[in-house]
Amino acid sequence: MAEKYAHNTNKTEKAHIHITGMTCASCVARVEEALSSVPGVVSANVNLASEKATVEYTEGMQLVDLQRAVMEAGYELGLEAAILEDVTTAAQRELRGVRNRFIFAAILAASIMALMWAPAFAGKSYLLWALATPVQFWAGWRFYRGAWGALRHKTADMNTLIAVGTSAAYFYSMVAVLFPGLFAATEVEPGLYFDTSAMIITLILLGRFLETRARGQTSEAIKKLIGLNPKTALVISDSEEREISIEDVQVGDLIIVRPGERVPVDGIVREGYSIIDESMITGESIPVEKKTGDEVIGASINKTGSFKFEATRVGKDTTLAQIIRLVDEAQGSKAPIQRLADVVASYFVPIVIGIATITFIIWYFAGPSPSLTYAILNFVAVLIIACPCAMGLATPTAIIVGTGKGAEHGVLIRSAETLERSHQISAVLLDKTGTLTQGKPKVTDIFAVPSSSQEEVLLLAASVEYGSEHPLGEAIVRAASKRKLKIPSASDFNAIPGHGVEASVEGKKLILGNLRLMSEKNLSWNGLGEEAERLWAKGRTVMFLGIDRQVVGIIALADTLKPNAKAAVGALHNMGIEVMILTGDNQRTAEAIAREVGIDRVLAEVLPERKAQEVKKLQEEGKVVAMVGDGINDAPALAQADVGIAIGTGTDVAMETGDITLISGDLGGIVTAVSLSKRTMRTIKQNLFWAFAYNSALIPVAAGVLYLAFGNASVPSGLHFILGNYGFLNPILAAAAMAASSLTVVSNSLRLKGFRPVKFED
Repeated sequence: MAEKYAHNTNKTEKAHIHITGMTCASCVARVEEALSSVPGVVSANVNLASEKATVEYTEGMQLVDLQRAVMEAGYELGLEAAILEDVTTAAQRELRGVRNRFIFAAILAASIMALMWAPAFAGKSYLLWALATPVQFWAGWRFYRGAWGALRHKTADMNTLIAVGTSAAYFYSMVAVLFPGLFAATEVEPGLYFDTSAMIITLILLGRFLETRARGQTSEAIKKLIGLNPKTALVISDSEEREISIEDVQVGDLIIVRPGERVPVDGIVREGYSIIDESMITGESIPVEKKTGDEVIGASINKTGSFKFEATRVGKDTTLAQIIRLVDEAQGSKAPIQRLADVVASYFVPIVIGIATITFIIWYFAGPSPSLTYAILNFVAVLIIACPCAMGLATPTAIIVGTGKGAEHGVLIRSAETLERSHQISAVLLDKTGTLTQGKPKVTDIFAVPSSSQEEVLLLAASVEYGSEHPLGEAIVRAASKRKLKIPSASDFNAIPGHGVEASVEGKKLILGNLRLMSEKNLSWNGLGEEAERLWAKGRTVMFLGIDRQVVGIIALADTLKPNAKAAVGALHNMGIEVMILTGDNQRTAEAIAREVGIDRVLAEVLPERKAQEVKKLQEEGKVVAMVGDGINDAPALAQADVGIAIGTGTDVAMETGDITLISGDLGGIVTAVSLSKRTMRTIKQNLFWAFAYNSALIPVAAGVLYLAFGNASVPSGLHFILGNYGFLNPILAAAAMAASSLTVVSNSLRLKGFRPVKFED
């Protein structure tokens, strides 16, 4: 019933509990209060749309205490699906239950309505009573159970409103059947309202059925993610191929993947070559080449050749499992704006009961004859029309769809609070290496003196650097290999720390290094000084190749920009967001990169421990700051920022610290996150507006305020069914309107499923 995850400290743990029977924001508040009252609970967060409670508690507390608190509050525990199993089972079970009760109630309610219009016959009133009773106490039992739970906690919720409202109509009619003499004494015709009580329950169940079905669509993103997980893996064991269940795969197993199959778990390619589609995980539509030594992600699709890989992360440690967990937690979290609805709902229901009571008193003592009938009907209408279902669903349904859409496009949003805060971002700080750039130096320019050639300069430099572990040396060797140059071996190799290297190649004494090394060795620039200055101005790293006291060539290297970097920065500018570089690299290189992509401001040569201070300075200027980084040195700044955005291709530390993770590392994900946040917040505000406006407008109508305008049976004939003879709202229509309001809010949230991120082309 509850699934436990380790929290990010040693002192607390988290439990996710599936809860059924919640119907409105008041239910949420009551369950949160019940859970928070359990000794050892640090925090409790309940989400109506996902029907899940996320509880943080101290070590040593028993999960059974949490479960008992939920049941004592008047709610039931659902069967909690394991995180990698099909989570639709519990939702389908609930949907079937609501549907069956609705069908049963609808058949009996329709029969009651038909009988109400039929000519009088002996025992008609008793037959109506008999048909209404199972609707009231079987189909509507969930409302009584919820109302009793609320009463035990000295509070009230939507179940209270429905139970009290329908019971008033039902028991009034029952008394009229059993004791008609009571009404004869007062000269009041004993009207029967079994049709009203039965139809209200039927319509509310219809609304609940439609709402549950629509609500199930909001979590399609996580269902799709779970559906990606392969069921089996082809493992090589004792030189034999053996198909085993995915749950039985162990770290270190050697696995074969054939064309068209999904990669079972995360791992490293040990043999073979292929092209893999990772779009369902990273959101990146272009397939990726994989060769020996490359990492593969579980659930990605092998497009071409077969390959063997070693499993490195299995079960709940795989990338897919972590994504599902993060999305699941985000969908169950609560945005700050939702707390406004929760606070309002906690006062709303008692106020509504008070309004309904006052309505009854006024209509009974001051209304037209039969005053008791109109008093009861208006009392019931106020209670039913005011049910705060839509208010409770306004925020969580939008959050579920919003975080799900982010995951579909490779943007993992850790919490609802992050999703809400992101639309306020006014400044984005970008780390340079590995975030704005590829993080891999690349040879960009080669210049040679007339007596040499570019190929010779590159070949000799690669010979000196062959076998080097320095990133610049590796880049030079890669460039030579790409040109298919045959690299000769070097001898007498000597590394000069911080400056370069020297070695002998084919009898020539070579020196490869920076300007300082050339100066120390008294090597002439040989006319290449102008080219070097031009390359430095571009922010390139320049390596000089010297032979026999003369520079014969220069090789420029640069950490190239990521695809879409310039377009993403431009899109952020269009949103009115200031973009800056925050890097430990030198000022000239950082400024060159900034000019290339159009960045506003450069904060260069910033030590790792000072990055968080720079973020704080911007916050003190009144900016809402997002920090984007990929390394351990970025973790403090990510934590300090209002929104920390971690590059998914970076370190686990950065991803754990970030509020948002861009799985593919594409900077377009920043734009997606901000625009998705803006769209989600707009939807939430629309939902809350309509939820509040609906109740504010229709409660007075249900209370009979229109009697002041339409008194003395002057209601236009076309409005008779809606407003009756004296301007009161038909309670049956009040139930239909209440159900429609909830469905409207959920449907408006589902429009977020049409969100599409901006496509960039540099």
